[in-house]
Amino acid sequence: MTPNTEELYFAGGCLWGVQEFLRYVPGVVSTEAGRANGATHQRHGDYDGYAECVRTWFDPEQVSVEQLIEALFEIIDPYSLNQQGPDVGAKYRTGVYSKDRSHLRRAKEWIFSRVDVSRVVVEVMPLTNYVKSAAAHQDRLTRCPDDFCHIPKQLLYRHRK
Repeated sequence: MTPNTEELYFAGGCLWGVQEFLRYVPGVVSTEAGRANGATHQRHGDYDGYAECVRTWFDPEQVSVEQLIEALFEIIDPYSLNQQGPDVGAKYRTGVYSKDRSHLRRAKEWIFSRVDVSRVVVEVMPLTNYVKSAAAHQDRLTRCPDDFCHIPKQLLYRHRK
């Protein structure tokens, strides 16, 4: 990472597809599959209250917070509560999380600028805790491109060069 690298955490359903999509967004430096904002500290595979998410490091000189949120909105149904595609449950909720208050303010402003804001259920919250996913979940669709993903392939690789 460079000294100017910033990070955001994006939840958009199953983390495999979200990570694969975000890794190719210009300005994204690195990604990591994980879980955010759970009710308890993870122990023995218990992810009570956590949202599957992707920790995203980006260069703010190449891509803005707003552009990253716009990219997330390309691959999610922002009106669907606790479900993306066939994946159902609170761990599949959509959200934007950060330790940086300016990121959260900008995310909220972007969402509130939408004409459909009253229907959007994407949560924007401070990151309270984060757990990195096991190695089997890291870069899953890069390693296993034929695994199932709720994001259509033509959309999944839209930013790929």
